[in-house]
Amino acid sequence: MEAERLAAGGPALSPIVAGAWRMADWGWSAQERLRWIEQCVELGVTSFDHADIYGGYAVETLFGEALALAPALRERLQLVSKCGIRLVDPARPAHRVKHYDTSAAHIVASAEASLRALRTERLDLLLIHRPDPLLDADAVAGAFEALRTAGKVAHFGVSNFTPAQFELLASRTPLVTNQIELHPLQRGPLHDGTLDQLQRLRLRPMIWSPLAGGALFAGGDDAARRVQAALGEIAARRGCTPATVAFAWLLRLPSRPLPVAGSRRIEALRDAVDALTLTLDAQEWTAIWQAGSGHEVP
Repeated sequence: MEAERLAAGGPALSPIVAGAWRMADWGWSAQERLRWIEQCVELGVTSFDHADIYGGYAVETLFGEALALAPALRERLQLVSKCGIRLVDPARPAHRVKHYDTSAAHIVASAEASLRALRTERLDLLLIHRPDPLLDADAVAGAFEALRTAGKVAHFGVSNFTPAQFELLASRTPLVTNQIELHPLQRGPLHDGTLDQLQRLRLRPMIWSPLAGGALFAGGDDAARRVQAALGEIAARRGCTPATVAFAWLLRLPSRPLPVAGSRRIEALRDAVDALTLTLDAQEWTAIWQAGSGHEVP
């Protein structure tokens, strides 16, 4: 499995990205964390998704500690991080209320803190984590340029932006992706112009929560049960797991998304990798869409 570019001139990431969001909950030693990273790489999953806030501002440090045990591994990895959210957390006692901060000073300071925590000299990709009503596009562009010129961040993008919000920032600075939530129970980006915009610009989306946080397999409402049945039927016919079918549903999209698979279980990451060789036909894809929506296409 080779890395693939998000955009012309953009970063080359593995087509499945490993999400480190919950690493602080795993209770692992640095050596165990390193082994997880190595096992991901053995599968061909060489890109790792972070954010400054993950694990109460702890995950990047945990990852960096593991990577420090095998520093030569860094050149085989692509590191992605996000910034722009300030949490109320013991690690940040000055924060009185959860809020967004996309000021130039915060973007630069957050990126530099991520570099220190991850024990690396550069981020391959930095994303604005959430759209900020107070976002000044010129200020963000200035921060991005300063980080790029300093060699601290190679490429930039956003996460959870609407098409209009993406267009505003892209008018000031090059963006290579929009990381969004998408799965059969959250189909908004299929129909609100998000994926249409990215396909028009020839930019590939990244997908967070591709399995709906497990609701595709354990959710108890009617929509979840319908999706579970649809995934199970196709999986039985195709000889794979329902999770592989769920990833294949995303990979069938012409915008060529990169799912972020957030699991400490290597078997779960293998399900995602297996989807790279499973192409759903239009009827299979639509059956899953229909299960999520509860009605036929118009």
